[in-house]
Amino acid sequence: MKSSNPIITSVNAAKSSRRQALKGLSLGTLGLAAINLATRKANAGPLRTIPESDAQILAFALNLEYLEAEYYTYATTGSGIEDQGLEVGGTGNPGSVIIKENPQVPFGSPAIQQYALEIAADERAHVNFIRKVLAGTQHQPPARPMIDLMNSFSIAAQAAGIVGAGETFDPFANDFTFLLGAFIFEDLGVTAYRGAVPFFVNKTILSSAAGILGTEAYHAGNIRAKLYEFGGGAVDAAQRISDLRDALDGGFNLDEGVVKDGAANIVPADQNGMVFARSMRQVLNIVYEGVDTMQGGFFPNGING
Repeated sequence: MKSSNPIITSVNAAKSSRRQALKGLSLGTLGLAAINLATRKANAGPLRTIPESDAQILAFALNLEYLEAEYYTYATTGSGIEDQGLEVGGTGNPGSVIIKENPQVPFGSPAIQQYALEIAADERAHVNFIRKVLAGTQHQPPARPMIDLMNSFSIAAQAAGIVGAGETFDPFANDFTFLLGAFIFEDLGVTAYRGAVPFFVNKTILSSAAGILGTEAYHAGNIRAKLYEFGGGAVDAAQRISDLRDALDGGFNLDEGVVKDGAANIVPADQNGMVFARSMRQVLNIVYEGVDTMQGGFFPNGING
């Protein structure tokens, strides 16, 4: 029932007027926001160009991703990334993969096998992503270089003192040897991306690189935790690999094994809780298995740029 009181009628009318005004304002604001969002999306579009320096860093990273993707894919499927539908062509000197026959790991642990399958899928996704970014920004991706997944491991194991001189090390033999082989790559990948992140110019590429770094860190933490759980010889072997990486990358004693001060060391971080960084040259020293060399180790003919 309408009030006959003119004051109440006036107040109600004023409230109604304000509600209508606020309703109109809200709808107008939402409409404007929607238009602005649509405009930003339309203007953003696909990434069409990036600085040459960003492309060079991505090309370098792609070589490492080829290495990791091939290792995990062979370990989990017995064949390489091409059989999984990945493209490997591009600039530079294309190469094949040196590997033993029947390399699929006879996993004893279903859990470790599942971890390996997931990591393999992530690494293949990294290869695809970086290739697409480079191609989409008018940069030809580097071809997969020759990769050695057989002799390189024995050389590293001998240098680290894990096996004797002239003896071989097979990362595809069992769960333990697979994890130790993975330990070489994952810690290296984390520190390589950490070293590269400050040099990216394009913010979109920077964000993507940070995303890949995070993925590699998850992988590394998983591998380090499993080696720690193995205990004994696995902990010692991981420390020996860590010491070898330190010797190759310049002797700054930054690398750490899976045990520190008698306790688990799943995250090798500094006093600020941050992982350390490696330069491109330090990374190359490790994958080439030689200081200031231009090829060797996991990349017998060098990487492609």
